[in-house]
Amino acid sequence: MLVYILFIIGFVVLIKGADWLVAGAASVAKKYKVSDIVVGLTIVSMGTSMPELIVNILASSSGASDIAVGNIIGSNISNILLILGVAAVIYPLVIKNSTIYSEIPYSIIAILLVAFVANAALFSDVDAQIISRFDGALLMLFFALFISYIIKLARQGRADMLEEALEEILPMGKSIGYISLGMAGLFFGGKWVVDGAVLIASEFGLSEKLIGLTIVAIGTSLPELVTSAVAAYKKNTDIAVANVVGSNIFNLLWVLGVSAMISPLNFDTQLNSDIFVLLVASCLIIFSLATGKIKNQIGRPTGILFLVSYVSYIAFLVIRG
Repeated sequence: MLVYILFIIGFVVLIKGADWLVAGAASVAKKYKVSDIVVGLTIVSMGTSMPELIVNILASSSGASDIAVGNIIGSNISNILLILGVAAVIYPLVIKNSTIYSEIPYSIIAILLVAFVANAALFSDVDAQIISRFDGALLMLFFALFISYIIKLARQGRADMLEEALEEILPMGKSIGYISLGMAGLFFGGKWVVDGAVLIASEFGLSEKLIGLTIVAIGTSLPELVTSAVAAYKKNTDIAVANVVGSNIFNLLWVLGVSAMISPLNFDTQLNSDIFVLLVASCLIIFSLATGKIKNQIGRPTGILFLVSYVSYIAFLVIRG
């Protein structure tokens, strides 16, 4: 019973830990005159992907590769279908041309790259399918290219998307306290989530893939959900969309890359169907923009379609699992 309680508490501690770490680190950076752009591009933008990273590191270290890989794929699917769906229902999402023609296509390239490295063994004599350390380094290389693109955007004045969280400069002692609490929260919250997920999978006869693709994925996507929902409510739709697309790229290239470099990840070929769902969901964004009544907008009807699609996907997982 205690493990189940800690599993639920773990999500809260994990997300709050990410908030504390971002607040403390951003405050220290600003105190030492680090520019808002640099802080926004590094500490804050990576903050919403921190729960996925911690869960993945702990899962891969404990040999729960299915949870680690499933968490990333499932989290990205929920980012598109669930989070964009909720945000679009709250307020129609207008998307900038740079997001349509650069960031969304890059996220699709990231999906195809992960699919390739995960299935590379099919084209060789190696029996086991893994995402190796070399694959992780390759993902990190593409992540570095994405960061260089973001820096270019920053110079053009678009990197102020998440800087409203950086207004307060805390006293140094309080900043260090926030950083310490944040790191502790991320570690213990992540450990409780992973331990609970493994136990639930074993006790109820469910696969770790199913737990990773559903409960863990949705739980670690809560920061993105809150950010995008609030942004949509404030009619700041560019933040809502860029948060989701950027987070998906971070998860696929940075989180999965770091996880694989720490410990090679076994890949279950059944997850290829989930990668395909992620690819279709990403392409659905472009399709909805091209066929919508208003140019470059995801309206409420499309948001409802996204949510229905996500419920259908969860039902498919339960039946398959």
